[in-house]
Amino acid sequence: MIAKNKNLRIILKHLNNNKIRKSFIEFKKNLSKNENFAVAVSGGPDSLSLSFLSKCFSIENKSQIKFYIVDHKLRKNSSVEAKLVCSILEKIGINCKVLTWRGKKPKSNIQAVARKKRYSLLTNQCKKDNINNLLLGHHIDDLYENFLIRLLRGSGLKGLTSFGNKSEYQVNNINILRPLMNLEKNDLIYISKKVFGYYIKDPSNLDENFKRIKIRNLINNLKQEGLDKKKLKLTINNLKDSDNSINFYVKKNIDNNTTFFKNKNTFFVNNIFFEQPDEIVFRSLSFLIKISGGKYYNVRGKNIQNLIKKIKKDEVGKKTTLGRCFIEKFQKTIIISREN
Repeated sequence: MIAKNKNLRIILKHLNNNKIRKSFIEFKKNLSKNENFAVAVSGGPDSLSLSFLSKCFSIENKSQIKFYIVDHKLRKNSSVEAKLVCSILEKIGINCKVLTWRGKKPKSNIQAVARKKRYSLLTNQCKKDNINNLLLGHHIDDLYENFLIRLLRGSGLKGLTSFGNKSEYQVNNINILRPLMNLEKNDLIYISKKVFGYYIKDPSNLDENFKRIKIRNLINNLKQEGLDKKKLKLTINNLKDSDNSINFYVKKNIDNNTTFFKNKNTFFVNNIFFEQPDEIVFRSLSFLIKISGGKYYNVRGKNIQNLIKKIKKDEVGKKTTLGRCFIEKFQKTIIISREN
């Protein structure tokens, strides 16, 4: 017990460092001491810093936090690196579980497929361990990258502002949290160097075949040309305020113009619902189909827009389906129900 308490004091001693302590204060603003958590570890400075700050949080609140690292087996040394990261974390009393991606690996769209598999492995393990919240190491630089990627894709207001402290989507009914969103990459590199004296440099971070890396390099180049990240953040925050205003009217539209029969998982939608501004109708209908269909993600925007056109032109037939839902019209009412 004495040795254990001494080890805990050694870990918390890092918080005497003013810069690390400020990062810890920012980190715990977004967490509730009454919740349970698991941490997604990769070995980079983001996740190692997340692991350290989470360990401090667990000591401070006398709580248990699980730590998982995914071995994708996409690189030759991935298993060796996973074991090395586990041994590094053991030095601050963290027992990290390795989750291995077994089976055939993709030859194209590698990052997207690997990300989907990683979330699947992590959230499935959370369910096994009765964990409700998964912590990810995303930080404010990821916010900028995500914003520009979605801007290039032609995303609307909702897409441009959806990357925040908490994902609006759940994976396997697990909440996805990002408690480092107010910290910069350099803050996390600093913590990793001070606490561990180590972090993995992923070679894919230099590969410009990946769009995210191209965007990252673009941001660095623009920074040299005078890009003010504070103004970029201000722009994103202003857009989020506008998004929140739209969401207010979306909720009002749903509350006033729909009736939900929970036992049948069915929405009855009146014609006033479709007389609102286009964006309000679009988001409202997307939400109804997501809930009724029991899907994690919204249906593709193009499909929702086509459905709205059909409804307004009175072209909805009895067998119209979308997002695992039946959509039909009865007199002036649209009925949305889940497919059997």
